[in-house]
Amino acid sequence: MKSVFILGAGVMQGPAICAALEKGYRVVVADGDAEAVNAPLAHEFLHIDLKDKAALLNAARMIPDLAGIFTAGTDFSASVAYVAESLGLPGIGHEAALDASDKSRMRIRLAQAGVAVPLFVSGGADEDPEALAQSLFDRGAALPLVVKPVDNMGSRGCRLARDASELRTSWADAIAHSRSGRAILEEYLDGPEFSIDALVQDGHIVIRGIADRMVTFTPYFVELGHTMPSAYDEGIIAEIRTVFCQGVRALGISSGAAKGDMKYTRKGAFVGEIAARLSGGYMSGWTYPYASGIDPASEGIDLACGVQAQFPEGPCAFVSAERAFISIPGELSQLYGVSAARRLPYIKDLFLRASAGDRLQFPMNNVQKAGNVISQAPNHALAERYAEEAARAVLLRLKPGDAETRAFLGLDGPLADKSRAALYDWAPPAYNPSAMLLGYVASMPDFLKLNKPAHSISIARLPGMEGDLGCDWLGRSMEESLALVERLCGVSIGNHADIVLGRSFWNALFKGGYQAAVWLVDTVYMEHANT
Repeated sequence: MKSVFILGAGVMQGPAICAALEKGYRVVVADGDAEAVNAPLAHEFLHIDLKDKAALLNAARMIPDLAGIFTAGTDFSASVAYVAESLGLPGIGHEAALDASDKSRMRIRLAQAGVAVPLFVSGGADEDPEALAQSLFDRGAALPLVVKPVDNMGSRGCRLARDASELRTSWADAIAHSRSGRAILEEYLDGPEFSIDALVQDGHIVIRGIADRMVTFTPYFVELGHTMPSAYDEGIIAEIRTVFCQGVRALGISSGAAKGDMKYTRKGAFVGEIAARLSGGYMSGWTYPYASGIDPASEGIDLACGVQAQFPEGPCAFVSAERAFISIPGELSQLYGVSAARRLPYIKDLFLRASAGDRLQFPMNNVQKAGNVISQAPNHALAERYAEEAARAVLLRLKPGDAETRAFLGLDGPLADKSRAALYDWAPPAYNPSAMLLGYVASMPDFLKLNKPAHSISIARLPGMEGDLGCDWLGRSMEESLALVERLCGVSIGNHADIVLGRSFWNALFKGGYQAAVWLVDTVYMEHANT
C-alpha cells in the first residue's frame, strides 16, 4: 500500500485526509497540536512542529512506499515543498514555495513579472515605519496603508494604518506576528475581494472556484463569510482569473495547488497574495465541492502523488455560502440554538470554534471567530439567506461580571479598566441608533429603580425604538435582540420590577447587541439579587 504524508490534522485538512483514505492510501499526518481534531482519521499520527523541516524530512524517510506529501489550509507549503524536493517527490519547488510563503518575496517576484500588485515596501523591527511609508508616498501611494507580517495567515497581525500613530502601532503588531520578525507596508486597494483556488498540472492551470468575500471591521480585515460561485459580472471574473494565472506562472507554480486573494479596483484586478496550496476558510473543502460537485482536495492528492488528474469541468449547479458567528470579549458560559441552526433549510454544516469556559474575543483576525455555518442552495438568495439565519440562530451567553466584557462595554464601576477599555475603541458598535434615541437614553439614569432585596428585573421603555431600522453585525434588528434578552433572561419592558435598568442596559445593547445586554442583566442579577 502506497502512503501519503499530509501536513496538518485540523478541520481544514479533513477533506484531504478523507480523500486520501478513499483512494486507498495509507495516510500519515503530522501536526504540532497533539490533540488535532482529525488525527484519529489517519493510519498514523506524528506530533511534529510543521515549521521543523528537518524533522518532517526525517519522518518522511521512515514512511514506507511514500507516494507524495500534501497540505491544504495551512501556511506550511514551504515545508511540503522542502520534503518533496528532498525526496524527489512530485510538487512545487522549494524556492517557489518560499516565494509564495513570504509576502515580500512574493511581491518582488510578481512585480518583476509585470503582474498587478499594490505598491509595497518591507522591513524589520529595527526600521522606522514612517520612513518606509514615506518611500511609498514618494512613489504615489497615500494613507491609509495596509500593514502585514510577511509570513502569517488568517489576517493575523494585519491592519489598516490611517495615520502616523496607527502606522507605528500596527507595524509593531505585524512584527510580533511574524515568524521572521519582518513586516510589509502596501497601498490600500479599495474594492471588492475575491478568493480563488486552482490546481496546476504540467503548467496547465485549472480554476477551482472564485468566491465573493465579506471583509469587515476596519481597521482589521475579518472575513465574516464568502459565497461560491461569485455573483459578479463575468467580465470582472475573467479579469481576476487572468491576473491570478499570471501570478501563478510568475511564482513558478507549475505542478500542485495555488490559492489567491484578489482585489478588483477602478484600475482593474490586483493580486493580494498567492499561496502554494489550496485554501482554508471552508472554501476548497466545502463551499466549492457543494457548489460544483468537484473535490479539489482529491485532485490535489492525485497531483501530489504523481497521478494524472482528470479535472472535470462544468458550471456550478448550486450556490454555497459560508457565514461566521462572532462574540464580544468574555468567557463563554452557555451555547444555545446549535441544533435549531442545523435544522434550517439548506444548511449543510455547522462548525463550533468555542465551548463553555473558553475565552472569546471580538475578532481582529480570521481565527478569532466563534464558529461557521455553510449552506447549499439552488441560488444565491437562498444560500445566503439561510446561512445568515443559521449564524444568527447560534446564541453565545457570557459569564457575568467578567472584567474584559465590562471593559469592552466601557462601563464604570469597581472592575472598570480604562486602559483595557481603550483597546476596544476601534470596534464598531452593534447598532448606530438615531440621535433621538441616543438623546433619550442619555437622559436616563443607569437604574430607574433599585430596591433591595431584589427578586426581579425589568427594562425601562425606549420610545421610538420600533422604528429604528439598524441591524447588528449579523443582521439582527434591535427589536430582535431585545426579544432575545427577554427570552434568555426572563425580563420584560416596564417599571414593574425591583430593579429597573435604564441607560446602562440600552448602551450595552447598542454597543454589543443581545449578547452584551444579556451579560449586563446577568451581572446585575449576580451583584444585586437577594441582597
